[in-house]
Amino acid sequence: QANVTNLKTFLSAVRLAHQGNDTGVLPLSPLVPAKNSDVEKPKTKMIITSRRDYPLTKSFPFSLEHLQTSYCKLARIDARVLCLKKLRKLDLSHNHIKQLPATLGDLVCLQELDLHDNHLEAFSGALCSSGLQKSLQFLDLSQNQIQALPLEFCQLRGLVRLRLDDNALLRLPCRIGQLSRLRFLSAARNKLPFLPSDFRKLSLENLDLFGNPFEQPNPLVPNVQLKIPSTLLECAARATVNHRIPYGCHLLPSHLCKDLEVAKTCRCGSACLSSFIQITVTMNLHHVSHTVVLVDNMGGTDAPVLCYFCSLGCYSQFLDRHLQSN
Repeated sequence: QANVTNLKTFLSAVRLAHQGNDTGVLPLSPLVPAKNSDVEKPKTKMIITSRRDYPLTKSFPFSLEHLQTSYCKLARIDARVLCLKKLRKLDLSHNHIKQLPATLGDLVCLQELDLHDNHLEAFSGALCSSGLQKSLQFLDLSQNQIQALPLEFCQLRGLVRLRLDDNALLRLPCRIGQLSRLRFLSAARNKLPFLPSDFRKLSLENLDLFGNPFEQPNPLVPNVQLKIPSTLLECAARATVNHRIPYGCHLLPSHLCKDLEVAKTCRCGSACLSSFIQITVTMNLHHVSHTVVLVDNMGGTDAPVLCYFCSLGCYSQFLDRHLQSN
């Protein structure tokens, strides 16, 4: 935006100075401080809401902190977007995205990710193990085709708001209780028959589970998976978890490490791996959330939650208390 004549004179002076020649022969104008209006500020926000406005030849400004590209019929995330390392908010809602690249996890400043109304069938464990673990606070996966979330999903410990509405979820992650900062959770209109046992550990402000086909709990009809006598693997696994013995892939095969990470917890506090008794019990959702959206049209706020027992003795004690209370 400089004056062309002045710019040519200045560049000529630079060339002469570089060559060691006298610049006194050039008519240099005095320097005038630039005005604020003359200096273009780095662009931090860009909103695109139609395909015709989507840049095809120009790059996105690297200074962007907020980018929205909605209703652009994108089938995948643009590689140019993955280079915007300062992004804090990325809105890719209302597109046709089917898969998320692992490099999305390289956006280490990303706090809000909106993938509402796409064609996603999964949310990869690699993303959950990336830099998003610490940065991501808001995640919207609603109106997609996701049936299950990976075990690693619960490594996103910074999540405060999570939207999973209108998917095909058959279950929630078994370690969802590890999301200790989560305050707003909605998973309405999915296919959840029950909630994981770890759901009890959540401390929410708002919870919406409306429209799920929750099963009617029946503690008198248990799913018995006990192996008597216990296998050596079961005994070793229980001891490892109960005594908090350190383990890792450098000590154990990776499949055993994964089994230990999803070990069940009995009502008595002991761990159980593949030998257990499973039932569903009723839980009032107000125990985990201040505000609860009704789970059905009948005004209910109760939902079935899984419950595990490590032995017949533990199950018998629970059954006695259950029958007495009723």
